[in-house]
This record gives sequence, C-alpha cells and structure tokens, in this order.
Amino acid sequence: MTASSTSTTAGAREHARAQEAAAAGAVRARPVLPASAWPTPPEGVAPEDLVWAETVAGGGYTHLSVARGTHVRLTDLDGDACAHLLAYDAAQPWERLNVADTVKVQWQVYLTTGHLLLSDQGRALASVVEDTSGHHDTLFGTSTRARNEARYGDGAAHGPSPAGRELFALAAAKHGLTRRDLPPSLSFFQGVRVDEHGAPHHHGSAGAGAHVTLVAETALVLLVANTAHPLDARERFTCTPLEVVAWRGEPTAPTDPRWDATPEGRRALTNTAASLATRTARPTAGAAR
Repeated sequence: MTASSTSTTAGAREHARAQEAAAAGAVRARPVLPASAWPTPPEGVAPEDLVWAETVAGGGYTHLSVARGTHVRLTDLDGDACAHLLAYDAAQPWERLNVADTVKVQWQVYLTTGHLLLSDQGRALASVVEDTSGHHDTLFGTSTRARNEARYGDGAAHGPSPAGRELFALAAAKHGLTRRDLPPSLSFFQGVRVDEHGAPHHHGSAGAGAHVTLVAETALVLLVANTAHPLDARERFTCTPLEVVAWRGEPTAPTDPRWDATPEGRRALTNTAASLATRTARPTAGAAR
C-alpha cells in the first residue's frame, strides 16, 4: 500500500480493515465476537460465564487481567502452538511467577494437573486443574531476539519470527511493566525432557486440541506469548494458533481435595489465603446498612 493511500480518512480506514482481515486469516478467519458468543466454549461452561475468548496467531501475544477464581484454558488448536506464560499478582505486580520456586518447592520439574504456579513470596498464584497435553517446559524459558536472529534471521516483535522476550515486553507495557519486570517464563505444549546425563530433548507437541486449564488463586495479570520454543530445532519458524478462553469460577478452597494434596501445596495456598485476608477491610461497627 502506498503512502498516498492512507493520506485520507477513507484510505486509512480501508488500510486498517485490511490489516484486521489479514490478522484474522492467520487465525482461521474467525469474526470478532463477545466471549459469551464464542463458538467453542469449554464443556459444561455456561456462555454467560465466559469472560474472555480469543485466538492468538502464531507469533502473536495477548495479556489479560483476571479475577480470583477465574479459570483460564489454553488450547493448542493445530498442534504447533507454544504458550509462554508469565503471571503477576494484579494488586502488587512485584509479586510474580517464580519458575525456580515452582519447580523446587513442589519437587517436580514436569508440571501437570495438580501442580501450582508459585510466586517469589511462596504463595500460589494459580493451580493447574486440567492438562491433556503433558508436553510442557519449566527449564528453558522463552526465546530472545539475538537467538531468533541467529536461527531465523529476525527476532523483532513485528517480524516474521518474533522472539518471546520481545512479545512479553509489548504485553508487559500494557500493564505499566518494563523489561526489568520480565522473569523467566514457563511454556505449555512443547515438551522438553532431560535425560540421565542432563541433556535436554525437545519432544514437540502432544497434538492438535491439547489444552491446559489454570485457576487463578488470586487476581492476576497474565502475559502470553505464542511463539516457537527456543529448543525447537526446525530451520523454519513454526508456530500455530493458540486459543485462550476464560470463565468465572471459584479458587481452591480448604474443602477442595487439591488443598491438602501435598504439604507444599497446602502451605502455598494457605500463604495466599493469609495474604488476601490482610487486604480485606473488616466492616466498621455501626456502619450504615
């Protein structure tokens, strides 16, 4: 499109609409819809309970703020998505996902159903309540611009092979966060296993339709970058669409079996509950009713 074609309001409008159509084509040409009208809601979830629904193209990103108890489902639609994730306490974003603590506190490097995403304060930010993939990675983070430039020839956020760190920086800025606020991330749908000699092996995807569901144990800001895994050895940048759907729900409660599933998990969930209790004001005696 020439510069003159956007020099008028009508030309700029047509250009913007063409860009939207191009983006839609990259994610199966799905129309823009309210969450309640999403054509593929999770089984058993009432349409009116859906609060977020979108498809993120390969090489794209999203960011969302969710209330405590919100369920967030990530789905690898075509079998080559890679959802790199960061999570922050929405009320105090200096408290954020700590992948190292998530791994060592729970004695588990391979996250799946029943595991927690822990903060750097020993609190549970989210729980993994469903996982049909089993192909995830907590060790190798996301890609950098330098790495993608060396591998694919470009790593810019708006280029053909965007790096995860560049996409996270854009998503973070929407919430007043900077590159200094980007800790190591974890990723879903591209499996990595470490052999007995300590060497990592990229196992790829579990296949189209695999999904992971998280429950927010406190109000969260979530950043998601859908881009190729840094250990993906394919010469060509490969990343397919990711579906992100969220709906209203309840956080883990002491009556839930997940609360006492492990002593480490119980301690993290208790720490979260205690922190939230200090943020809730008690009604003043004699207050107006």
